[in-house]
Amino acid sequence: MTAKRLTPVARALRRNRTDVEDRLWQRLRNRQLEGEKFVFQFPIGPYVADFACRTARLVVELDGGQHGEMIAADAARTAVIEAFGYRVIRFWTSDVTGNLDGVLEAIRQELLIARNRPE
Repeated sequence: MTAKRLTPVARALRRNRTDVEDRLWQRLRNRQLEGEKFVFQFPIGPYVADFACRTARLVVELDGGQHGEMIAADAARTAVIEAFGYRVIRFWTSDVTGNLDGVLEAIRQELLIARNRPE
C-alpha cells in the first residue's frame, strides 16, 4: 500500500487517537521538543507510524498491552520502516502515562544523535 492510499487511514487515526497518543502529541507538536517538527499518524510505506520527525528520520511508536503478543509483527514493521531510512524507537503506553518526562528525554536524546549523524 502506498502512502497516498494510506492518507485516509492516517486521517481517521488522527481523529480517533487514544488518550495516551494525545498526551504525547501535546508535548511533541508545534516544535516543542528541540525545535523539531513531528507529524502524527504519518504514512511510511505500507504502515502508518504513530509519530515521525521527518528531518531527523525518527519514528516513535507507542505499544499497548496487545503488542506483547505481536513481537514478530512489530519487528517486521520496524524493519520495513527502517528500510525507508527511519530510526524507530518504541515505548509502552504505560511509559507515557507513568513517565512522560522520561519518554520525552529519550526522544530528545535520539534527536540529538540524529543531528550529529553524517548524511
